[in-house]
Amino acid sequence: MLLKTWRWFGAKDNVTLNEIRQVGATGIVTALHHIPNGEVWNISEIQKVKTEIENSGLTWEVVESLPVSEGIKQATSDRDSLIANYCTSLRNLAACNVKTVVYNFMPVLDWARTDLEYKLPDGSETMYFDFPTFIAFDLYILKRPDGEKDYPAHIVELAKVVASKMTSDEAEKLAYNIIIKTQGFIDGTIDGNTVHPKQAFLSLIDKYKSIDETQLRENLRYFLSKIVPVAEECGVKMCIHPDDPPFPLLGLPRIVKTASDLRWIIDAVPSPSNGITFCTGSLGPRTDNLLPEMISEFGSHIHFLHLRNLTRSANGSFYEAGHLDGEINMAEIMKQVVKEQIRRRKEGRSDWQIPVRPDHGLKILSDFSRNDNPGYPLSGRMKGLAQLEGLAKGIAAMME
Repeated sequence: MLLKTWRWFGAKDNVTLNEIRQVGATGIVTALHHIPNGEVWNISEIQKVKTEIENSGLTWEVVESLPVSEGIKQATSDRDSLIANYCTSLRNLAACNVKTVVYNFMPVLDWARTDLEYKLPDGSETMYFDFPTFIAFDLYILKRPDGEKDYPAHIVELAKVVASKMTSDEAEKLAYNIIIKTQGFIDGTIDGNTVHPKQAFLSLIDKYKSIDETQLRENLRYFLSKIVPVAEECGVKMCIHPDDPPFPLLGLPRIVKTASDLRWIIDAVPSPSNGITFCTGSLGPRTDNLLPEMISEFGSHIHFLHLRNLTRSANGSFYEAGHLDGEINMAEIMKQVVKEQIRRRKEGRSDWQIPVRPDHGLKILSDFSRNDNPGYPLSGRMKGLAQLEGLAKGIAAMME
């Protein structure tokens, strides 16, 4: 019943299309990572990737992501030309019959983790977000001016202790992981070729000093007002990805973090094409995000699913757990997903199968001898995909 997909990063991905086919996925989630943000994706480049995928016996199901340029988020003078390019790319994707498109509206930083090799008791490794450590990076390594005012005082004190115990090598590794390693392979704003990455990162953050959540939300509304009619015309489903993690960092505004945020986005430009990537791992760190209830409420607008689990600790910290292991009730979430798919099928919707991918995975077994992208190991995701498929089939059988 699940439309099983797998994120593939193209030619630079150590996980091959042949391996992906063997793990049981049928659909590919990818992007034209070689094209700079803001430029048009032309039909020949789209078709080249699509043909490669189809020659491997797979289908290109989801674009993740068609990046939204910082100029659009900041409403700079070139915003309209950047949006025009974006609309052309949407039309070209539709012409190639690739019609589910993920994007995000996170300023500067796409996602954040402080430890990419957090060891679990069974010897597997995962990724960890420790809030005091991240604040230590912000205040004492990046040294962002007046950063203390953006965080609770008691966590700033914890961050001060973390920073005092950190060696210079540890500090540089932390900065590299946050600014480059977790960002560079997914359309990050700074890559390993940047000469002074911390200064460049601070400069990007500084561009948002006059943009609060209200202004960023209005910039998103403007963007949606231009692209959603085009998506609707082409039969494309746009699905915004939540903020990861779902609370403010680095003094930057975050506007896709709660149920009320998702409600605002859907209402801003009402259309079946204005939808959501429902990511349990991104929304899950907030205990006030009641995930099964959110799937029930927003189900008709959920065009893509990222299923991932996590275990929370104090002060907003969390680590990524096995797909069926953490604090997120994956069985109840899957029950709501199956119910939504049954509802769609009864309505006669052609998109009744929602694409789902195992989002991230533990590093296990042969993953330790590979050099896969952070969060995207082969064996760990294969295990996650098998667990999710088994869960879905069991729930569907019980419901029938």
